[in-house]
Amino acid sequence: MGSLFRSEEMALCQLFLQSEAAYACVSELGELGLVQFRDLNPDVNAFQRKFVNEVRRCDEMERKLRYLEKEIKKDGIPMLDTGESPEAPQPREMIDLEATFEKLENELREVNQNAEALKRNFLELTELKHILRKTQVFFDEMADNQNEDEQAQLLGEEGVRASQPGQNLKLGFVAGVILRERLPAFERMLWRACRGNVFLRQAMIETPLEDPTNGDQVHKSVFIIFFQGDQLKTRVKKICEGFRATLYPCPEAPADRREMAMGVMTRIEDLNTVLGQTQDHRHRVLVAAAKNLKNWFVKVRKIKAIYHTLNLFNLDVTQKCLIAECWVPLLDIETIQLALRRGTERSGSSVPPILNRMQTFENPPTYNRTNKFTKAFQALIDAYGVASYREMNPAPYTIITFPFLFAVMFGDLGHGAIMALFGLWMIRKEKGLAAQKTDNEIWNIFFGGRYIIFLMGVFSMYTGLIYNDIFSKSLNIFGSHWHLSYNKSTVMENKYLQLSPKGDYEGAPYPFGMDPIWQVAGANKIIFHNAYKMKISIIFGVIHMIFGVVMSWHNHTYFRNRISLLYEFIPQLIFLLLLFFYMVLLMFIKWIKFAATNEKPYSEACAPSILITFIDMVLFNKPKPPPEHCETYMFFGQHFIQVLFVLVAVGCIPVMLLAKPLLIMQARKQANVQPIAGATSDAETGGVSNGGSHGGGGGHEEEEELSEIFIHQSIHTIEYVLGSVSHTASYLRLWALSLAHAQLAEVLWTMVLSIGLKQEGPVGGIVLTCVFAFWAILTVGILVLMEGLSAFLHTLRLHWVEFQSKFYKGQGYAFQPFSFDAIIENGSAAAEE
Repeated sequence: MGSLFRSEEMALCQLFLQSEAAYACVSELGELGLVQFRDLNPDVNAFQRKFVNEVRRCDEMERKLRYLEKEIKKDGIPMLDTGESPEAPQPREMIDLEATFEKLENELREVNQNAEALKRNFLELTELKHILRKTQVFFDEMADNQNEDEQAQLLGEEGVRASQPGQNLKLGFVAGVILRERLPAFERMLWRACRGNVFLRQAMIETPLEDPTNGDQVHKSVFIIFFQGDQLKTRVKKICEGFRATLYPCPEAPADRREMAMGVMTRIEDLNTVLGQTQDHRHRVLVAAAKNLKNWFVKVRKIKAIYHTLNLFNLDVTQKCLIAECWVPLLDIETIQLALRRGTERSGSSVPPILNRMQTFENPPTYNRTNKFTKAFQALIDAYGVASYREMNPAPYTIITFPFLFAVMFGDLGHGAIMALFGLWMIRKEKGLAAQKTDNEIWNIFFGGRYIIFLMGVFSMYTGLIYNDIFSKSLNIFGSHWHLSYNKSTVMENKYLQLSPKGDYEGAPYPFGMDPIWQVAGANKIIFHNAYKMKISIIFGVIHMIFGVVMSWHNHTYFRNRISLLYEFIPQLIFLLLLFFYMVLLMFIKWIKFAATNEKPYSEACAPSILITFIDMVLFNKPKPPPEHCETYMFFGQHFIQVLFVLVAVGCIPVMLLAKPLLIMQARKQANVQPIAGATSDAETGGVSNGGSHGGGGGHEEEEELSEIFIHQSIHTIEYVLGSVSHTASYLRLWALSLAHAQLAEVLWTMVLSIGLKQEGPVGGIVLTCVFAFWAILTVGILVLMEGLSAFLHTLRLHWVEFQSKFYKGQGYAFQPFSFDAIIENGSAAAEE
């Protein structure tokens, strides 16, 4: 089989590179993305490796680029992203890049510092301007109210009594600004600390001011405090300092204040001009940097990734050659050698690189080639566990089985069309949507699974046609083949009357899917749908599990594991066929032989229950006497065949349980060595000689104890036997979710949309519009999104547990090649890994 059905064959290679050509060769391999390097210095500290200084220089350049990126985003400047990936710069270009980034950072920091200083100066002048304006009003009020009552309020009653007529009271004052939210606490502190011997006036500054440190808008108030004496002055200044209020000099004379205000206005105008020029210069610097920032990030990350990879290499004794070990796909060795030659030519080296294939018994990494279509399906499989090396890959089969089983649960032509159109829209717009590179995790999940969503929608449309279900209604495409043979008036007046299908069909049944007459059926509609969907769930489930067991045959034959093939695969398949596939055959026999239009003994009343028949078969019970003129069995010799099938199926259990461990024990006794190839337990299989297409021997591994082998085999046998029963029942979730989806759709139609459809007149149109909008929101939100997610998770469980458990071990580790594309996509964190 090709690489589509199994992972790629891998080879462990040793690579010899001349020191001068190593950088260029690794750069070419990074562009190729087909080589996974191994760390040959696992015990060497990261700070003691050869190229640690170059990695640190790259870290410093990344820091400067992140600083530039933060400043560019702060100003809302768009960054040019052409989508192109520049080549990794030569080592000598690092100096030019460092100089460019250093110059930009220093220039930008200097501009930011100057701008911050100018903004701080502008803030101070603006606050001083407001102080001079507001305090003029305070001083005018003080001049008009110099009387004895105010002196009593300021100094207290004792001070008033002590003051003699004709004495002038000299008051000191301080003025400043404070954050508006601190003003109440500030006023209380002044009153308590100065014992009421100060006079505070305040006024709000209407326009918010810009904080030069962080650029936030802050609201402040102007205040002026009058007091008498140096002691109060010192106390007031300390309180102002504690509340981080800013004090400004304010002349006492009105003429001096007017003169200062004029000077302040002149300086503010000059500062506005300088600030505008500074911001224009800063904007020009950032715009110029934004044009190249993306390319700079790519170049720096590529350089860093190259040196990080070179740190995994070993130096030979002459210090002139670098030695590396790497996993490569066997089919791509020639492509890798061409890339190495290109790197050697770029570097100007005359010594060609050497790529030697090594022999090893280590398990190679698992590499499944994917494209944009198969990538999402492969991700579903890898989420359960990465396949063991060269193990059968379930992803190609999942492309069909996953959307089909989803559609069995989600079968509705309307809901499927909504999902398919959404997936088709993402597929048609995938280039533009992929270029946006949003951080929204939910959207990224939807977009990554666009092909899965599209296929689930298309398959749901198909099953919706089979169920003849569109938004809980039916399509009468071919015309119902059922006709009413009773008195119409009696039928229409009696809503409890159930009509039997017997004799009511004209000619052949409905040609495709269900007859639309079932949509208007009453009590027997759910009964009929239950019986139909329950049986097809079991049928699909048993076929799915048998297919999983057959997949294990491909694994055993590929790895030449003859013991597992004879004593695991064959008993498992026989057990599944003789019990559960036989039950499926009984369903088809019942459908073929028994019908509502047939006469006894093959009439509807004589049809036996498949479930009761299967239970009696397993328990060796005799069936109950059938109704009169009906036969006990569906075909001749049924009882003998059923007994034989159960005995053979039960006989397969000890074969699965004991045969393999006993043969391993016998082989060890005869050889008295490590286990023979193909005779190991599941825990020992999977070892592969380097790049070889066949492995499976565990001779190179540590021998497993016989007791552990018996325990493992017992667990696997019990799991399979009991799992066959529970997994078959688990597929009934196909019926349950399909029924729930159909009933929810019917509830929404009956309880919501039908209300609007019953309205008449102009008002009815408005009501219908509102009701339809509400119904559409509920349909998309509940039936498409929530029910779709529920069906998706159940389908995922059926594949992971019921299907893959039959053949898929998932004990491998993923192939993680050195790839610039992956590093750039994942950012600097991926480059460090």
